[in-house]
Amino acid sequence: MLMFSLSKIIELLIQYKYFILFPIVVVEGPIVTVIAGFVSSIGYMGLFAAYVIVVFGDLTGDALYYVMGRWGRERFLNRWGKYIGLSLERVVSIEKHFEKHGSKTLLIGKLAHGIGAIFLVAAGLVKMPFSKFIFANFTATLIKSLALLLIGYFFGKAIIKINSILEFISAISISVGIIVVLAFFYYRKKKADNSYE
Repeated sequence: MLMFSLSKIIELLIQYKYFILFPIVVVEGPIVTVIAGFVSSIGYMGLFAAYVIVVFGDLTGDALYYVMGRWGRERFLNRWGKYIGLSLERVVSIEKHFEKHGSKTLLIGKLAHGIGAIFLVAAGLVKMPFSKFIFANFTATLIKSLALLLIGYFFGKAIIKINSILEFISAISISVGIIVVLAFFYYRKKKADNSYE
């Protein structure tokens, strides 16, 4: 859900250019990158400068999600863990997964529009080393941001359609993500119950 309408974001970017691009990317994400590509195509911003700002804005947003997970770990588990079947023991098993496949997991989460925040918070929750976290996200962000900017640059006039496509992909990604997470915890619970028998 966009905080601003598409036309308002375009208006802000045309008026304030790079000064407003960074904070809006941190808050709004991919659709703003597409819009920045469009605004670059009509000559109000340089494409390379927009790319650099988008990458750093996106990484800043990623780091904020990581911080939420890392420094809110106990509070999050105590308050919400019981509702989503997440105990300290389960977090330890997720930690083992991140130790082996952390970079791949983040890459998938980053490129799967709509569910990336879950993976970013989880990386903080399991205390993945920040240097490894930021490197994996930086690599994925370089690819994703460039692709979205170029979509906006070459197909910017179809921004409303692109936004509805992103929302559709987001809805599917969130649904699949919820199913995968529930299946994972169901499988772990069943395995734990069987070990007690």
